[in-house]
Amino acid sequence: MKKFLSVALAAVMMLSLAACGSSSNKAESSSEGGSASDKTYIIATDTTFAPFEFTNDKNEFVGIDVDILAAIAKDQGFKYDLQSLGFDAAVAALESGQADGTIAGMSITEERQKKYDFSEAYYDSYVCMAVKKGSSIKGYADLKGKKVAAKTGTQGADCAESLKDKYGFDITYFDDSATMYQDVKTGNTVACFEDQPVMAYGVSQGNGLEIVAEEKDNFSTPYGFAVLKGQNADLLKMFNEGLKNIKANGTYDEIVAKYTSAK
Repeated sequence: MKKFLSVALAAVMMLSLAACGSSSNKAESSSEGGSASDKTYIIATDTTFAPFEFTNDKNEFVGIDVDILAAIAKDQGFKYDLQSLGFDAAVAALESGQADGTIAGMSITEERQKKYDFSEAYYDSYVCMAVKKGSSIKGYADLKGKKVAAKTGTQGADCAESLKDKYGFDITYFDDSATMYQDVKTGNTVACFEDQPVMAYGVSQGNGLEIVAEEKDNFSTPYGFAVLKGQNADLLKMFNEGLKNIKANGTYDEIVAKYTSAK
């Protein structure tokens, strides 16, 4: 599923990383659980991908990914600097050596495993299609001759691309979910493809969209924490060990329930 990014984009991200310090989350090392060191790992993530990473009404950067990383770092005793960059930019930072790892609702796929080493899956997801609430679009058959929206480099984009010829629609690409949703609501595109838990959360928060189709079989993939292939094996090991521990002690379930349970 990976859409390989150009060297130019990776170079641009060197500047982006330097400029985004004000939006980073930093965690100090802890003596609990793991073997801490003086190293501070740079972890890149998306900007708006609720409920996995987003800014709440207190202007705090929060979400399932954010809280899981914090809990694992505490358990394993390592320090990190979380950089909120956007999905494409986060991957570019990882590939250019400007980040040590990425946690951004990143699907574990065969294509990506050629370039990255992944942790054990920390969440299972699949793709859905959503339309503006009240839309006449009820399924793929209604898309003929129309334009749909997808986020660059994602499982949702892959899903849309796999269906476009069969159902005769065109795809407009976006860098973030919020802009993509707005495009559908304004009618420039008639539908968008997104990870189901992300869209379900957005619908529950009143984003103005509704889910009309789901791809549980062909586009069902787990999310994983990623490092560049052959690098940062220590970080990957700590993530896996920490994930195992927070699942065992109930912290993981508490985090997921915090963002997915009905209020």
